[in-house]
Amino acid sequence: MKEFSYVITDELGIHARPAGLFVKEASSCECDVKIAKGDKEVDAKRILGVMGLGAKQGEEIVLKCDGADEDAAIEKLAAFLKENL
Repeated sequence: MKEFSYVITDELGIHARPAGLFVKEASSCECDVKIAKGDKEVDAKRILGVMGLGAKQGEEIVLKCDGADEDAAIEKLAAFLKENL
């Protein structure tokens, strides 16, 4: 399992447009992809779960990838977070 911690910098937090794009990226990965904020963890391949986190600017999320392509997935999704959120 690979993990990546990230603090949201977008002033709107995780909102609909980037959340939809993130779910699309996560869905292209073979491995399981989860996002956690505090003690709540959701499937990153489901838009309602990602939006349900309610992650705001300045809050830390933890991305977790576990499976066959976890190395490539964590790199791709970490880059997406840095560029878009």
